[in-house]
Amino acid sequence: MKINKLILGFALTINCFAFAQSEKKEVLFTIDDKPYYTDEFSRVYNKNIDLVKDESQKDLNQYMELFVGYKLKINKANKIGLQNNTKYINELKSYRTQLSKNYTSDTKVTKALIEEGYNRSLKEIRASHILITVDENAMPADTLKAYNQALDIRKKALAGEDFAELAVKFSQDPSSKENKGDLGYFSAFRMVYAFETAAYKTKKGEISMPVRTRFGYHLIKVTDSRDNRGEISVAHIMILKKAKTDGNAAENEKAKITIQDIYTKLKQGENFESLANQFSEDKNSAPKGGVLPRFASGQLSSEEFENVAFGLTKPNEYSEPFESQFGWHIVKLVEKYPIKKLDEMERELDEKIRKDDRSRLITNSLISKLHKKYTIVRDEKLYAKIKVLVTDKIYTGDWKLPTNLKDYNANLFKIEDKGINGAEFLSYIDIQQKSNLKIKPIGKLVDYIYQNFVDEKMTNYYNDNLENEFPEFSNVIEEYRDGLLLFDLMEKEIWDKAKQDTLGLRNYYNDNKLKYQWKNRAEILVASSTKEDMVKEARKLFRNDKTVDFIKTKLNTKDVVNVMTKQETYEEGAENFPKNVLFKTGVSEVYKDGEFYFVSKVSKIIPATNKTLDEVRGRVINDYQQYLEDSWVGDLKKEFKVTINQEVFERLKASMKK
Repeated sequence: MKINKLILGFALTINCFAFAQSEKKEVLFTIDDKPYYTDEFSRVYNKNIDLVKDESQKDLNQYMELFVGYKLKINKANKIGLQNNTKYINELKSYRTQLSKNYTSDTKVTKALIEEGYNRSLKEIRASHILITVDENAMPADTLKAYNQALDIRKKALAGEDFAELAVKFSQDPSSKENKGDLGYFSAFRMVYAFETAAYKTKKGEISMPVRTRFGYHLIKVTDSRDNRGEISVAHIMILKKAKTDGNAAENEKAKITIQDIYTKLKQGENFESLANQFSEDKNSAPKGGVLPRFASGQLSSEEFENVAFGLTKPNEYSEPFESQFGWHIVKLVEKYPIKKLDEMERELDEKIRKDDRSRLITNSLISKLHKKYTIVRDEKLYAKIKVLVTDKIYTGDWKLPTNLKDYNANLFKIEDKGINGAEFLSYIDIQQKSNLKIKPIGKLVDYIYQNFVDEKMTNYYNDNLENEFPEFSNVIEEYRDGLLLFDLMEKEIWDKAKQDTLGLRNYYNDNKLKYQWKNRAEILVASSTKEDMVKEARKLFRNDKTVDFIKTKLNTKDVVNVMTKQETYEEGAENFPKNVLFKTGVSEVYKDGEFYFVSKVSKIIPATNKTLDEVRGRVINDYQQYLEDSWVGDLKKEFKVTINQEVFERLKASMKK
């Protein structure tokens, strides 16, 4: 019911981009003098025509009735203030944000990044690194110092010094003391983008030039490359071990014996999940039969575990006991998930890109286009006046805004017709000092902040004006907005009322009883079996009026079910009415249908009668909703003044029928 009600609501958002407007835009009708145009009517009709199953609604005159009724409801929703509902506002805002991504992203850049990410994901890289930390916003001298330090270490490695030992000695990554810089295997989207790019571009055995990320400068040595193993789902049984000390030797030997005993039980045919539940000391997975979340290479802390897991080839195959840094394990393969095809991963990759450093490339591409689209002319006098206000205190976060911002309310620059004043820029500077920017001198820092400010304002202006830039975007947003309002209105005015108005529902049912009729019905007991002799025996018992329980006890045993029975009331002519059964009391002959033999007993014939309200409540509620809506639309036509331009409508119909 609700889906049908919203055929002119939510369905309006489908395939909007495919429709080309060709009709001349004219006022088709008005509601309280608010105009509605021919282009919207024809667009909505053409878009929804394939969704409409009722042929009468394809008639343009009938569709006009529906369309006017739809617009009357939207006017009513706005009149009672549903557009001010917080939930509605947030849902519309969320939808607009999602839809706007199609207009604020460079599709060429995005597509290239998707293809690059996919191609990289086909391979797994093993690399080691040495990190020299330096702050993202460090001063040039500090940045150069870190870069030169990384270069010096690279020279040592190229001269033959062991990269792992250099990592232990010089790397400022805290984990290097333990892993000697080895990061294990990883694939696309596992490292920051700049690091990933350098790793994939560095040949096996070679060392990269210093690579800058937000953490500092990295030297990357690629030690291996292999095809991506995809993802895997496994279950495991784990017995923990303690640190390798003399005092723990006996305990660790006991752990080894325990895992061997469990392995013996498995080979004897005992259930893996039950053993995991009883004995595994992994508290998280044991209650789930040892099942772990699916993972890819490099996602676990144990390379030994990953290698054993990926070494299994068939579901339910399990490993011999093996040791990791955490304890002893037995792993069982649940399922392997190979890398999907590009077209299957596009959406997933797009979402990853938007959460990744790669997204900056998309943003920068848009900003570059906006700088060409909008001409920004800055008020140099006002800018200079603002610049002198910013002092060295900004580096410590102690700089304060002027007490009187009114002196800076003049436009610093304009984007099309929108003025951006100096006071806004000053407030932006105040916020940016929290970023701990180190750019010096002060003048360069202000210029840097100003450029970011302009970029942000241009992007915001462009996004805020998408409806003006792209008619199809405006149409979709308008239609979605109306769809949300319509849903809220229908729920308030029709659906809830129909459910809660028990007296009105019963009166409607009483006035329309003839619509809700049972045909003649029969109470039928059916017995079935693949064994003809058993059904023949059941027929004898049917004829002797034996009960269902008696028949089951007589013909079935504890271990073998020879006969199944089903008792049901069937309506005459129904599709599920038993075959070869006459519509009169008595026992049928044995008949075969497919592999089964059947016999039926008609115990009672029930004449045609009215269905009770409880028997047909769902349908009555549906019909009552339609009745309420039809009456309500009539009331809306009295509440609002509707004027249809019949001459324009006739021309439109003639045009649309061509």
